[in-house]
Amino acid sequence: MPPLPATLAQGACAVLREADPLQKARLGQRLAAARAAGELAQIGHATPPRRPARPPRPVLKAPRDMPPRPIGREPGGRIALLHALAHIELNAIDLAWDIVARFTSQAMPSAFHDDWVRVADDEARHFQLLCERLAQLGAAYGDLPAHDGLWQAAQATAHDLLARLAVVPLVLEARGLDVTPGMIARLDNAMDRPSADILRIVHADEIAHVRAGKRWFDWLCARRGLDPAAAWKALVRAHFKGRIKPPFNDDARRRAGLAPDFYRALATEAGIERV
Repeated sequence: MPPLPATLAQGACAVLREADPLQKARLGQRLAAARAAGELAQIGHATPPRRPARPPRPVLKAPRDMPPRPIGREPGGRIALLHALAHIELNAIDLAWDIVARFTSQAMPSAFHDDWVRVADDEARHFQLLCERLAQLGAAYGDLPAHDGLWQAAQATAHDLLARLAVVPLVLEARGLDVTPGMIARLDNAMDRPSADILRIVHADEIAHVRAGKRWFDWLCARRGLDPAAAWKALVRAHFKGRIKPPFNDDARRRAGLAPDFYRALATEAGIERV
C-alpha cells in the first residue's frame, strides 16, 4: 500500500486523478479514515485537475440524449436506473474531494474539511453498494452510457466556493431529496427490496450532505456580509442553467436546513430555462 500523501489537499487531488472507479472510492475511504484518525491534519495546497479522471466506459452523452429508465419486474429498467445512480455517486465522490482541494486559498475552519471528507466517504460507500447490486443483477458500471451534466456544474462554479455550495449541495443534491422517495416506491412496487434499501441509505445520507452545504453556505455568507436567501437566488440565476422545479420534498428539505421560503420563490420565477 503506498504511503499517505503529506496533506489532505494532495490526497484529494490523488482521488480526482484516479481513473478506476472502485480504486477511486477505496482511495477516498482510506483518506477519510486517516483524517478521522488525525493522520491528515494538515490541509495544505494543491492544484486539482480541471476534470477528474474517468475510465473509457461508460460512454458519456448529453443529458438530452439519455434514454428513459422505466422500472418493472424485468431487470433491464432497474439496471438502467441503478447504473445512472452509480454514475451520479461516482461524480459525487469527485465533487466532494474537489471542494476540499480547489478552494484551499480560502481560510475555512477545520470542520468544513471534515464535513466534506465525510460526504466523500459516504458517496464512496453509496457507489460500492450500487456496484454490488448491479453485479447481483448481472451488470456492471460502465455497461450503459451515462450523462456528463454533473461535472458541468462543477466547472461553472470552480471560481467561487459560495457558488459551488449554492449549486451542488443546495440545488443538485437537494433535488435528490425530492426524487429519491419516488424511485424507492417504484423499486418496492417492482419487488426489488435490495435496491430500494440501498436508496433508503442514500436518501438518509443525502439529507446530512445538504445540511452540510447549507451550514457552510450560511457561514460563508455571514463572513461576506450577504443575506443567504438573496445570495443563493443570485448565484443560482447566474450559474445554474436548469430550473428549480416542484414537486418538492419539503419534509426532507426542512430536515436538511432548507425552509420552503428559501427555494420556492425561485421555483416560481419566469425566464429560467426548464431542464
